Amino acid sequence: MASLTTDMKKPDWLKACYHGASSVETVRGILRKEGLRTVCDSSQCPNLGECWGSGNATMLILGGVCTRHCRFCAVPHGQPNAPVDETEAERVARAVKALGLRYVVLTSVTRDDLDDGGASAFARTVRAVNLASPQVGIELLIPDLAGNWSALEQVVRANPNVIGHNVEVVRSLQGSVRDPRADYQRSLTLLREIKSFNPNMITKSSLMLGLGEERQEVVDCMLDLRNAKVNLLTIGQYLRPKGGELPITRYVPPEEFGELRSVAESLGFDHVESGPFARSSYRAEAAFRSIAGG
Repeated sequence: MASLTTDMKKPDWLKACYHGASSVETVRGILRKEGLRTVCDSSQCPNLGECWGSGNATMLILGGVCTRHCRFCAVPHGQPNAPVDETEAERVARAVKALGLRYVVLTSVTRDDLDDGGASAFARTVRAVNLASPQVGIELLIPDLAGNWSALEQVVRANPNVIGHNVEVVRSLQGSVRDPRADYQRSLTLLREIKSFNPNMITKSSLMLGLGEERQEVVDCMLDLRNAKVNLLTIGQYLRPKGGELPITRYVPPEEFGELRSVAESLGFDHVESGPFARSSYRAEAAFRSIAGG
């Protein structure tokens, strides 16, 4: 299917209502004070006001420069020019407490320049948040750690509530959408390895649609994720970020997202968020609570 131009008019179902302005500015103020970033801002997420207003946020650790260049992403890429900040974990913990968050998602840029891919920073931040705010739910969205499973083990042993890793797109689109160093099979293996270290760990992954995938490919990807024992799934519409280079090929209608949710649920996922605005961290707390209780 031919690519759409960036000037193509969005359908009505993609015209999000911005709300929660006061909560957004409060969150930004505290994050600026602690020198922290959120993926909500960095990825230009359309759900920012809704999530921040409900006591959820996604914080970006390990700097603001990614060593990989995925074509769907707006985060700056290149070679990080600063060492890992050993104070970051405590600053995240202070911000979580100051904001009164109920649930925090911790993610990062990919750091292929680090021997452990940043695993120790994830573990350190989980421990710091748990110490400062033991009632807060913690979800991680981690990179593939370049297949370093011993590094992955230390992330799992830190015992967050959920660990996510995104396959991003169906198998056939991996090479054209993700960085060449990313690998579909490695992503599936990582998700399986999490369960090998802790069979009770809740795992999660996410798919973007609107990039030329066929329906059966989406179903096949769901099957791959279920075979990796993934519990939670989000399916959303790819939207080209400002400055993004990857064109949209189709706007997927809401009813199709609804049908895919039904298929995913029939395959055994414990919770599925499927809709035009669904993102990796969208309604993350609700997804976790739906299977963990509380």
